[in-house]
Amino acid sequence: MAEDIATTDAAEDPKKSRKVRGRAASRTGTRSSVKPMRTVAIFAAVGALVAAVALPAYAATGGASAKSGAATLQQMAADDAQSLVVASEATTAPLDRGTYAATTPDEIAKKKAEEAAKQRAAAAAAARTAGAGGRLSDADLRLVAAGSGEVRYPLPQGSYYVSRTVGSGHNGADMVAPAGTPIFAAAGGVVRVSSESYFGYGVAIVIDSVVGGQRVSTLYGHMTNGTRAVSAGQTVQPGQFIGKVGNTGRSYGAHLHFEVHVNGSLVEPISWLRANAG
Repeated sequence: MAEDIATTDAAEDPKKSRKVRGRAASRTGTRSSVKPMRTVAIFAAVGALVAAVALPAYAATGGASAKSGAATLQQMAADDAQSLVVASEATTAPLDRGTYAATTPDEIAKKKAEEAAKQRAAAAAAARTAGAGGRLSDADLRLVAAGSGEVRYPLPQGSYYVSRTVGSGHNGADMVAPAGTPIFAAAGGVVRVSSESYFGYGVAIVIDSVVGGQRVSTLYGHMTNGTRAVSAGQTVQPGQFIGKVGNTGRSYGAHLHFEVHVNGSLVEPISWLRANAG
């Protein structure tokens, strides 16, 4: 019996041992599979720790290198704007007046006025030295018989009044009349100047004539734009319509600026008209 039991137990031992080894192997396999997972978790934790420490430092240095490397224009502009420094001692360099010309309407008008003043001064100087040596006397004003028709009034009688005449740098008679009043040639001759902008005279006409054998030049200034009825080089007759009263050039109201030069000498226009036109 004992031998049978021993034999039976011995016969059963292989099965039991296989079961025991199977359970042991199962436990061993479980422990062996747990170890890689634990290793992976440890490496992941270490990697996260390294990233947490390294990435901010890389961002601080990498940002600077990115700025120094490729960047968009907007980024560069933003960086430059943030780093702009203006010195407190900065001043504006003064402009040299000789480096630019008159361009504004006021500067142009001033320049024209200065040129007109120079022209009047030159005419006055010439009048003092030319011909009879200055302004002609009243007796010398008469060149033709009064009323002969060779000399006419430049404006219709009764349409104007004289506000001022020759003197104090003014070389003509200001015959005040409404704008648009017709203007006539005081003497026949050849038109030397017909311009929409003649120095300070504005729209003006100059006629060279021979009256009583004397050289006579008559000027009509401050006429209305676009009303000139004659052109340079054209021959006109006494009393011929040449334009209309206006307020152009250096003028402060509608009027005709009328000048008379005889043999290069400036004469008083109203007295000359009375002596020759009647």
